[in-house]
Amino acid sequence: MLYAIISEDVADSLPLRQTARPDHLARLHALQAEGRLILAGPHPAIDNDAPGDAGFTGSLVIAEFSDLVSAQTWANADPYLTIGAYAKVTVKPFKKVLP
Repeated sequence: MLYAIISEDVADSLPLRQTARPDHLARLHALQAEGRLILAGPHPAIDNDAPGDAGFTGSLVIAEFSDLVSAQTWANADPYLTIGAYAKVTVKPFKKVLP
């Protein structure tokens, strides 16, 4: 089943994100290589694809996991969470309807 992993950043998270980004991306690339990643990306803090120093306010990952516990376990091991860039992570089942 698909799960949405919705993360909210702490204030001024950009330096923390920059530190943990290689490890964060490696986990996403692993999901992609397994054919389980549907989409992933951050929420810019301003209305711009390249927010610069404004940084990001959170992230969204939609991926396939065997169950909610597996999705939550994966989310809890995210380097952005363990380093303190994320203030909150919510994991919910997701049903893709379109496209």
